Amino acid sequence: MALDGIDLQVAEGTVFALLGPNGSGKTTTVRILCTLLAPDSGSLRVAGHDLDREPEMVRAAIGVTGQFSAVDKLLTGGENLALMADLAHLGRAAGRSRVAELLERFDLAEAADKPSATYSGGMRRRLDLAMTLVGEPRVIFLDEPTTGLDPRGRRAMWQMIRALVAEDKVTIFLTTQYLDEADRLADRIAVLDHGTVVAEGTPDELKARIPGGHVRLDFADPEALDCAARLLDAPVRDDDTLSLQVPSQGGVAGLRALLDDLDRHGIDVEALSIHTPDLDDVFFAVTGRAATTSTDGER
Repeated sequence: MALDGIDLQVAEGTVFALLGPNGSGKTTTVRILCTLLAPDSGSLRVAGHDLDREPEMVRAAIGVTGQFSAVDKLLTGGENLALMADLAHLGRAAGRSRVAELLERFDLAEAADKPSATYSGGMRRRLDLAMTLVGEPRVIFLDEPTTGLDPRGRRAMWQMIRALVAEDKVTIFLTTQYLDEADRLADRIAVLDHGTVVAEGTPDELKARIPGGHVRLDFADPEALDCAARLLDAPVRDDDTLSLQVPSQGGVAGLRALLDDLDRHGIDVEALSIHTPDLDDVFFAVTGRAATTSTDGER
């Protein structure tokens, strides 16, 4: 059983992220939604079209950028885009216009006549995404789009994804193993494990479900530590580092009340830091394992 009764709704013009361990069913989900794999049962609509009855309409409305680049390295960047324009039946004049527009938009115009084999990893990913956009899809499936990119390349890809949603009103269905990527980009997130959705919500909603938020207070001497430990409610004490962990959700009002209480009792705090649960904590809580980054395809 690859997928077991999942039920997803993705709002138009948003970024939806599907997270999960290797083998959880992410790639299977994308393959089904892209009409590459037929489901055994269930009802699906993509861009308003029924997947069973109107697969051609679904294909016309979507674009797919896979985990591994689909760029033909023997062709130049411009030739790769021209090939996609021909496959999309754009016509000669419209195809040339679209190719020129995308080369400029993705900062590839100067390299348009160079073989794509000479491109950097970031340039190939930009070209790959540009090829996906040739047919002006309404829904784009991005399967781990920043795998193998350096930090600068990842940030550049994030900016392009945001622009697609903000300017082109495209809907993005994103699968990723980089939890910070989902946190930065996604309007909503679903976590898939063993073929079922085990958690769904906005990034903030998911993080709010996980206990463990706290404020760390560091003190200059043991006396201040002792006074604060007696004053505060249920702190976790660390005598080696002269610090206390006080349960907190990190809100401004609660933090202000905590500092006012310490100040009224003449207790000096040397340093303060706020720790809130992140998506790694959510992932571990709902799947029972830590998130791992892998370039291997799902088996």
